[in-house]
Amino acid sequence: MNNEYFSFELQKTDPETGARAGVFHTPHGDILTPVYMPVGTQATVKGVFPRDLEEAGSQIILSNTYHLYMRPGDELIARAGGLHKFMNWNKPILTDSGGFQVFSLASLNNIRDDGVQFSSHVDGSKHFFTPEKAISIQNNLGSDIVMAFDQCSEYGYTYDQAKKAMERTGKWLERCHAYHKNPAQALFPIIQGNMFKDLREESLNRCLPYVKHGIAIGGLSVGEPKPLMYEMLDFLQYRMPADVPRYLMGVGSPDCLVEGVLRGVDMFDCVLATRVARNGTALTSRGKVVVRNGRYKEDFTPLDPECDCYCCRHYTKAYLRHMINVGEMTGAMLLSLHNISYLHRLMKGLRESILGGYVREFAKEFYEKQGADGDSA
Repeated sequence: MNNEYFSFELQKTDPETGARAGVFHTPHGDILTPVYMPVGTQATVKGVFPRDLEEAGSQIILSNTYHLYMRPGDELIARAGGLHKFMNWNKPILTDSGGFQVFSLASLNNIRDDGVQFSSHVDGSKHFFTPEKAISIQNNLGSDIVMAFDQCSEYGYTYDQAKKAMERTGKWLERCHAYHKNPAQALFPIIQGNMFKDLREESLNRCLPYVKHGIAIGGLSVGEPKPLMYEMLDFLQYRMPADVPRYLMGVGSPDCLVEGVLRGVDMFDCVLATRVARNGTALTSRGKVVVRNGRYKEDFTPLDPECDCYCCRHYTKAYLRHMINVGEMTGAMLLSLHNISYLHRLMKGLRESILGGYVREFAKEFYEKQGADGDSA
């Protein structure tokens, strides 16, 4: 689908798996899909400079509506010229709606059909988010992709609870669409419905009238077993529109990226890469490497023999172990950069394998290598 700001070109679909390679054209540049989006919650990807993100291959990053509304405030960011200028990032930005944080971080007071009243996790102050408020904040932030305000239902919800959340999400989507007026920002609706296929299908059908530039799958990777998540993706894969990007929210472990791509997903985001880095864990082509472990004390080899990132070109596991164990921020920064670089390289490999017609073989080789030289932890 096209307008003067956004269009999606589907270049190839693997006939066996449905894996897709495409190009998403946006006001701040083209995005080659499938793509992993690093998360810059507070207008920064933790521990990684924008310059280094670009070198690592980042095409688009995600920032968080709830956190930026709380601090420093969306109106301040608007006065600064928008989020791109404020954080010195000239490529595309996606902002989530804040819904997940409102339900997971804040102390809830009341969830109503007209919105959510909650207490700030920062200072306890009272706030009220409506679909219109969520869109207004994202309009001020000036992101390229904005998300509809939704109610994410947790794994373990009863059918009735999940149905009520799904129906509320559908009604909120209507209001988000009616309020959103900026054609330079693409509004993505979100499929909810928990682990119930009929609710997922109903939610998708509620989204379809509002799918112009993309569609998102929410409420997965929220504690359910991975096979159940894959089952939900299998169910949705050929029911979702084929002519827009499909975004699986909050998913970013290497195996889930591979499995998501094999089920026709185009876009992913997750804080995993930087979060585990701060705990001393590297994601590599040979599996996880927990560098704080004693086995790396005198290991003078790079994290990943297949990686050419700045970290792997210049530093050894022994050095990284030392940095992490003495609490130096350099260690977390280097591991964060490496993990993001690794995930980008994985997605690039998946894309090339789709275009080349060997995505199944690529996935098989990925699994054969995982755990070969890494840690089980």
